[in-house]
Amino acid sequence: MNATFNEQTKLLATAINNVAVAFVILGVVTPLTAVNFGVESAPPNPWMAFFAAIWFCSGGNLHLLARRASRSLKP
Repeated sequence: MNATFNEQTKLLATAINNVAVAFVILGVVTPLTAVNFGVESAPPNPWMAFFAAIWFCSGGNLHLLARRASRSLKP
């Protein structure tokens, strides 16, 4: 039972962490890349930085949730 529980917990933590990485890429890396390459539909403005910070914080919180889920692993 412990091995099954541990594997399910690891899969849950990995899934949550993957969503966290997607949040950071979607909200931070993509707009920065668009601005650096000069995409005309992505002009740099203060709102972009604000929303990038929200996406980054959301990804960080999801990462912390994944770490918390992995603490419930049983020896």
